[in-house]
Amino acid sequence: MVLGEDSLVLSGGNMDKRLSGIKAVFLDLDGTIYLGGNLIPGALEFLSRCQERGIRRYFLSNNSSRSVDQYVAKLNAMGIPCSPEDVLLSTHDLLSWLKENNVTRTWTIGTTGMCQMMEDVGISTRDESPQFVVLGYDTEIDYNKISTASIHMHKGVPLVASHPDMVCPSPDGGLPDVGAYLAMLKVTTGHDPVHITGKPNPGMIMHKIDDLGLLPSECAMVGDRLYTDMEMAIQADCVSVLVLSGEATRSDLSESGKAVAVVVESVDELLR
Repeated sequence: MVLGEDSLVLSGGNMDKRLSGIKAVFLDLDGTIYLGGNLIPGALEFLSRCQERGIRRYFLSNNSSRSVDQYVAKLNAMGIPCSPEDVLLSTHDLLSWLKENNVTRTWTIGTTGMCQMMEDVGISTRDESPQFVVLGYDTEIDYNKISTASIHMHKGVPLVASHPDMVCPSPDGGLPDVGAYLAMLKVTTGHDPVHITGKPNPGMIMHKIDDLGLLPSECAMVGDRLYTDMEMAIQADCVSVLVLSGEATRSDLSESGKAVAVVVESVDELLR
């Protein structure tokens, strides 16, 4: 199949960029709604079309460097009306996994915002005898966090990561993300994480779909990454919508062989 310049339907029946019949959209942020501190052109207009048509929209991010309140503040500052209930983070998935496994003591490589979310639910982040080393997207990373985590891992403490993203999109190019940190810890300790939360785990959105009383086929996942956003959409049986405004290119899509339902240059093309 030759990938042209217009939106393409690779699977998913007759679905196209109009997203007919879709009742809720799950929207990646970095690379989809904005790049760094800059809105993707047409993003606000797309969100207005969602509101006009009564389509529920939720903002998803594997970026665990910020808390929910920080994301809400950033989106509001960009002119996007948003409440905490509209934001779903990989940190939420991580917290659920830690709770399910009765983990309350960790050594966390994470930002102040991420650590605060953990501590708010009773999970320590600087424990001297941790049950797990936790790795998030730490934009405040320092050598003490890394070296202490390595020491714990050499002693047999297992590692769990908030998400698998290798790079974080920015207007100046990709930045090291959790996947890059994982590679560093693997070289240092010889150990892989026992679990990775966040996208592409479909549980990140399935609980919300269930709460809304919708079918997965009535929901669309819109994002710029093949191995997280699109993979989660495929696993959840949602409509997969790839935007080319962030990480993935048409060449990446062709080489991946993934059956993505709709491909557009950006969200500006959707719901028209």
